[in-house]
Amino acid sequence: MNADVQHTAIRLRTSLFALMRQLRQAQPADAIGTARLGVLGALYRLGPMTPTALAAHERVRLQTLTRLLAELEAEGWIVREPHPDDGRQTLLSLAKLGTQRLSAEMRRREASLARAIETALTPAQQAALLKACAAIDAVTEALAASAPVAASAEPR
Repeated sequence: MNADVQHTAIRLRTSLFALMRQLRQAQPADAIGTARLGVLGALYRLGPMTPTALAAHERVRLQTLTRLLAELEAEGWIVREPHPDDGRQTLLSLAKLGTQRLSAEMRRREASLARAIETALTPAQQAALLKACAAIDAVTEALAASAPVAASAEPR
């Protein structure tokens, strides 16, 4: 592997991890936690799915999600419905309240990030960052294309 490419990979990884760590640390106490955000985001992006498929998507064991799913359901953020093709299973989906909370959290996080970008970067740097986002998206797609499919994933 080319040394410049290796250096770029290291810088990208360290920069992204530092940014994500800082974003987590800057969250107010009442922010939606990472695990909740992952579950709500997956249901928003991918639509209704079984708990097993959700666990596979999040790359955690189903037992790890059980309590979190029960909490989200009790709080009215997600709903469980019978699976239309398999009576032994249920489908999870976002409730209206879950969609509202997720949207509000994303708006808050994006506003915080936008303020930091506006404060820290010149307009030229902001334009370069926007172009870099397209490159990061391409890297993300390449990683997704080469990623092994989770063995426990099931069709929805």
